[in-house]
Parts: sequence; structure tokens; C-alpha cells
Amino acid sequence: MKNIVIASALALGGISTYATTPQTMFFHDGIMDVVFQEDFTPIEINQLPGAILDEVVKHHGEVEISKAYRNDLREYKLELNLDNSIITVFKDENGHWINK
Repeated sequence: MKNIVIASALALGGISTYATTPQTMFFHDGIMDVVFQEDFTPIEINQLPGAILDEVVKHHGEVEISKAYRNDLREYKLELNLDNSIITVFKDENGHWINK
């Protein structure tokens, strides 16, 4: 397995020295799939599932959700305005906390 990784690195290194335009090269071993899935897109506050809104009220009381985002894994990133500061929390579609 080490030989395959080393051979791939050497081959890509050799190819990149002859490239005419600088390009970012990525190794595709599943890591990039995770990176792309964690790319959050903005959504409207009224598009948040009820379970998420209930959990936010339960843990933070009446707090203003200033921005909401969603990714392909149906995870939500929320920016909460709490005591004149913005905190970011992550939740799944069922309202459970996610550590990121």
C-alpha cells in the first residue's frame, strides 16, 4: 500500500513539473467528497425544520437566528445572535447537536 501511495505521489510530482498552467491537484480517495458535502449553502430561516427550532429555543431560549445554512448531508449551520455576539452551532435535521 505504501508503494502505491509513493508511486502516485512521484507520478503526480513529475507531471506537475511539466504542466504549462498552474492547477490545484487533488488526490481522490474519498476525502474530497467529504469536503464538498460540508459546503454549506444559505437558506431562509423559515425553511428550518421544526425540530431544530425547538432545540434552539430549548437550549438558548428566545434567541435570534441571524443566518442559516444547509449542506448535502442535511446538516444545518446556524448563526445565533446571543447577548450581542454571534455564535455558530451545527445541528442535524432532527435537532441533534453536531460537533465540528
